[in-house]
Amino acid sequence: MLIPGWGYLVLPLLCAAQEGLAWLTLGLVRPWGEVWPRWIPRMGGRRIPVAAAVVPAALGAIACTVYGVLFVWTTLHGEMEITRWGNWLMNICYVPLVAWGPLLGVVTVHYYRRRTRG
Repeated sequence: MLIPGWGYLVLPLLCAAQEGLAWLTLGLVRPWGEVWPRWIPRMGGRRIPVAAAVVPAALGAIACTVYGVLFVWTTLHGEMEITRWGNWLMNICYVPLVAWGPLLGVVTVHYYRRRTRG
């Protein structure tokens, strides 16, 4: 990519950040997403406030949905030098990315409803 200096770390760090955020999504459906880990000073063992999980998850769902819509629009309207089969394969590989935002939204609503149930 001809990125000078520290630019070589951008892609690996971006990938690591995405994996970390994907891992946090599991916390919305697993019991460990309701209590701070014990190793965190002063917070370990306490319940996580609902808003501390729901607000970032909702913002992430909106961002992922917008990105997915823009990706589909760009793919359909952009002029790429790619074969018809290459375009088909690329679209098949990116379908889970397009679905991530709406699915994260559904999981976020479920987490909110489960944690605020009376």
